[in-house]
This record gives sequence, C-alpha cells and structure tokens, in this order.
Amino acid sequence: MHVVVMGCGRVGTLIAQRLEEAGHTVAIIDQNREAFRRLGPNFQGITLTGVGFDRDILIQAGIERADAFAAVSNGDNSNILAARVARENFGVANVVARIYDPGRAEIYQRLGIPTVATVIWATDQILRRLVPEGSRSEWRDASGAIQLCEMHLHKGWFGMAITDLEDATGARVAFITRLGEGLIPDSHTVLQEGDLLHVTVRDTELSKVENIFSRSPEDHS
Repeated sequence: MHVVVMGCGRVGTLIAQRLEEAGHTVAIIDQNREAFRRLGPNFQGITLTGVGFDRDILIQAGIERADAFAAVSNGDNSNILAARVARENFGVANVVARIYDPGRAEIYQRLGIPTVATVIWATDQILRRLVPEGSRSEWRDASGAIQLCEMHLHKGWFGMAITDLEDATGARVAFITRLGEGLIPDSHTVLQEGDLLHVTVRDTELSKVENIFSRSPEDHS
C-alpha cells in the first residue's frame, strides 16, 4: 500500500521508516528540507518540501493512489486541515491526525477524522490506524488460553449493537475506547465509527473472530 505522511519530526520519521520496513511505499512532506535527514541514507521513499494541505504537493506525493494519510506535524490546525483535504478531496480511506490539545479531539472526531493526542498515543498506535489488520493482543492470562485483544473491524459493523457482535463471534466485548476514553458497554450500547473494540477471546478462536470482524456482517447473515 502507499502512505503519505505530513511531518518529518520524530514521530513522522518513525512512521515512515517502519512502513517502509514493512514493504509499503511512503511519501513524506515537511516544510523544512533539513528534517529529511532524520530518515537516514537508506530511506527509499519520496520526500517533498512544502505544506501537507497543498493540493499540488499532495498530488506529487501520490495522494490520488494513497491508501492512508498521517498528519503528524507540530501544528494542530495544519494537521486537521491536511487530514480533511486527504479525506474529503481525495477520498483516502485511512486518515489520522495528531493533535497537541486533546480537548479538541471530540470536535475532530465528529468531522470524521480520527485524532491522536500526543501524550496518549504512541507511534505503533498511529501505524495501527494507518494499516489496520487483524488484532493486537493487549493481555493474556497465565495459561495462555484467553486473550484481551483490540480488534480491527470492517466498517459494516459500525452502527450495530454490541450484543450483535458478541452473538456473531462468540467473543465478549470487554470495553470500547471512544474519543480517547474507556467505556464499558451494556445491552443498549451501539458501536460508533471511530470506536476501538477490545474483546476477550479464547486463543483457539482468535483466527475465527478476526475473520468474522474483517468482513461485512452481511457476509455472515
């Protein structure tokens, strides 16, 4: 897949390097040409000097074929503006914006832009939003038989009741992360776009649950 990154600071550099190591193509944008030195001599991706919400710069970066876009510069407004351009003008599927003011997260979530508060989120969590797949183990019991996992979901599951997800998979939803806060669901809770789902599942059932969640609910009806 092709990923465009705006901001070649510490986080942007790590994201670009790890994406390239995973076999993805990367274009990274920064206003400071000297920032690209952080990437090292082995970086094979595209580097562009400019602002990440400039259409011409984005097109040069390959935004029209991009599968994901990360705005991780040092300015909240620039990050949100660039993320909205990527999502709304170019239809990029996976978009994430880093913010320094976590109090503004809810506003941006309502605009359909997943946000990352720098004091809470780490590079690997940003990468997970950019390249979502399968599950990420967060805890395992002493016997190794049961795991607590953060699950990647097909977008078709959003809008469905948590009880429907449990009935479809046999897994149990432990909690949801919504707008950066934990939420213990009840029988009336409905999964919303942007929610992160954390489920408890038997190790022997993990592959089955991942497979179910990776496809539309209609595929299992």
